[in-house]
Parts: sequence; C-alpha cells; structure tokens
Amino acid sequence: MGNSVYRINKGINKPIEFKGLKAQYIWYLGAGVLALLVAFAILFILGVNPFICLFIIAISGTALVIKVYRLSHTYGEHGMMKKLAHRQIPCNIRIKSRGVYRKLKTKK
Repeated sequence: MGNSVYRINKGINKPIEFKGLKAQYIWYLGAGVLALLVAFAILFILGVNPFICLFIIAISGTALVIKVYRLSHTYGEHGMMKKLAHRQIPCNIRIKSRGVYRKLKTKK
C-alpha cells in the first residue's frame, strides 16, 4: 500500500466532440451520410449513370458537411435546441375575459 498513482479524467462533463462537431451534430452528419448512401443506391438501381450518381452524391455530401459544420459552430452544443424552443414562446398573451383579474370567492 505504498505509493499509488491515479490518473484523473479531465474530460468529465464536457460535450462529445469529434473533429470540431459538437454533441448532436455528430448524429446529424451520420444520418445525412446514411441518407446519401441510400440515395446513391436508389439512383443506381433506377439505372442512372454511375458517374452522374457520384456527382450528385458528392455535391450533396459537400453541402451536408458544410451545413452541419456551420450549424455546429453557430449554435454550439445546446444553441439550436434553445433557438427551436424560443420559437414556441408566444410574443403576446391575449386575455379576452376579466375573470382572471377577479378574486376567487372561497366558500366557508
């Protein structure tokens, strides 16, 4: 029981990050790549020229990567969820009745 050396994990409570992508954007990019793979398979099965398929998928893939990285850098880990939640907050609250302002009578 002499000298014990323990390594400290300093990455606790940090968001998952992979090559600059943070948190849920990793999943968005993975889902997009999977969708592009399915799109390529569908185009190939339909008989579209393979070079045209590759060109379409390459352009779409480049746009996907640029868009996901832009979202990741713009909103960060929770920013996009906060923006989507902020859209659901009403700008004005309208009350058409004065019943809200009357005191409730309690029975004794």
